[in-house]
Amino acid sequence: MTVQTTTRSDEKYLARAIDIATQNVKEQGGPFGALIVTADGQEFAGVNRVTANLDPTAHAEVSAIRAACTGVGSFDLSGAVLYTSCEPCPMCLASSLWARLDRIVFAANRDDAARAGFDDAAFYRFFDEPQVRDSMLPVAAVPLDDQTRTAPFIEWGITANRIEY
Repeated sequence: MTVQTTTRSDEKYLARAIDIATQNVKEQGGPFGALIVTADGQEFAGVNRVTANLDPTAHAEVSAIRAACTGVGSFDLSGAVLYTSCEPCPMCLASSLWARLDRIVFAANRDDAARAGFDDAAFYRFFDEPQVRDSMLPVAAVPLDDQTRTAPFIEWGITANRIEY
């Protein structure tokens, strides 16, 4: 993790993400809030609704990404910044990469989250330590012939009206 130089606007938007998270707790949500600010200044908020929506992917960052993509009409958020009340978990980091966000600015870190009962340490280790990965969630490829295994990619390659991403 790199410590970034922040601006007054970073501090303003981060304070807003913290306020969003705090309000979400008062509304029976998780203690996480996020705000995406696009290059042209549009703002899209997201809150953690994992338990409220019975959706393990309803993290604040993912919710903000979904709102921003819908709001701007694109899956590409290049130029946008994600402000989040807490260091993003691996899923939220991956989602941010897929959304092509320019930067992430956060307040509390993963250790702060762990002390509050949100310990994602095993998820970080999943990617770093093969023995943890194998014990948590075994992942295996089935050996298939090339034609069968790559059929969706072959179809993608010959589809003229596909939308690249």
